[in-house]
Amino acid sequence: MTSDSPTSSAYAEDLRVALDSIPGVRDLFGTRILVTGATGMICSSVVDLLLHMNREWNADITVYVAGRREQDARDRFSSFADDERFVFVPYDATSGDAVELGAELDYIIHGASNANPALYMERPVDTMLANIVGLSAMFDLGRATSARRVLYISSSEVYGQRQGTDAFREDDFGYLDILNRRAGYPSSKRAGESLCVAYGMQYGLESVIVRPGHIYGPSIRDADNRVSAEVTRRALAGEDVILKSAGSQLRSYCYSLDCASAILTVLLRGEPANAYNISNPHSICTVRELAEAVAHAGGVEVRFDLPAGSETVVHNLMDNSSLASDKLEALGWAPAFDLAHGVDRMMKVLRAAGGTLTV
Repeated sequence: MTSDSPTSSAYAEDLRVALDSIPGVRDLFGTRILVTGATGMICSSVVDLLLHMNREWNADITVYVAGRREQDARDRFSSFADDERFVFVPYDATSGDAVELGAELDYIIHGASNANPALYMERPVDTMLANIVGLSAMFDLGRATSARRVLYISSSEVYGQRQGTDAFREDDFGYLDILNRRAGYPSSKRAGESLCVAYGMQYGLESVIVRPGHIYGPSIRDADNRVSAEVTRRALAGEDVILKSAGSQLRSYCYSLDCASAILTVLLRGEPANAYNISNPHSICTVRELAEAVAHAGGVEVRFDLPAGSETVVHNLMDNSSLASDKLEALGWAPAFDLAHGVDRMMKVLRAAGGTLTV
C-alpha cells in the first residue's frame, strides 16, 4: 500500500486475505476487465481487489469502470482516479444503448442492477431493463471487443419459494409468482440467465453466472435500505439495531470480499453456461442472528418494531434462501470470513474509514 492510499490497514489486510482465496489469480495479470455496477456493494469490492493487485503486485490490469456518474467512481476509487489503468466508461444499464470502447477486452463483469428493494416497486421497469437490455449491451460489447467471456451477477432470488430449510443447489427452483408487484427483479434475473445461454448458443460468446446470497460488508452505500445495511449503519452510530420483522427468515450471508473473490474465481475457472451459488457455509443464519452479530460488534442491542403490512411488501418473500456452495468450492475457492469475523472486520474498516469506504 503506497503512502498516498486512503485504504485503511484493516481493509488492506482483508484485500490480501481475499486475494489468497482465488485460485490462479495471477492469470488476471495484464488483462483488460470491464465492470458495470462498479460503485455498488458487490462490484466495488471486485474493483477493489483488481486495483489492489495493481498497487501491490504491479499486475498491469486495466480496469474499465462503466456507469452513469463518473464522479461517483472517482470518489469511490479516489486514489486511482488519475491512474491510466483506471478508465471510466459512460454506460446506462437501462437504455440498451451500445457502449463504445475503442479497445479490446478480456473479460466483462455485469453487476449493474437495481439492488435497492424499495425501488423494485417504485421503478420496476428500470429494474427489469438493467437485468435484460443492460446485459444484452454487454454481450454486444463483448462480441465487438473479442472478450473471452462475460460474467453475469444474478441473484439467489431466482430460486423462488419452497418449503423446508434445505439449501438451494444450482438446479433447484421453487415457486415464483410472476405477477407479484415485486416479481420484476427475480423474473428479470432469470431472463438474464437465459440470455447468457442464448448468446453462447447463437454467437459463441462464453458466459458464466453467479448467484450471490445476502452480502454484507464495508462497501455498503448510503442509499442501501436492505436489512444488513440498515442494521450496520445504526450499530456504527452507536444506536440500537431495529428489526421490522421477527427475523426468522433463513439466509446465506457472505462478506463482500469473499463474494468478490468468488466472482473472480468463477470468472477464471467456471464452466461456460453454468451458474454458481455464492455462499459461505459458515454464515448461514437467520436475519435475527445477523442483526445480533452486528449489534454485538457495535456494542448495542437488537429491538423489534413490527410495522403495518404495507411497509413490509418490499422485502424478499423467501423464507429460506440459503444456498449450497459445493459447486463453487469445487473450483478451489474457500471463504475467508465467517459471520463473526466478517462482521467484526466490517465494523473495524468502516470505523477507520469514517463510515464511508474509499480506496
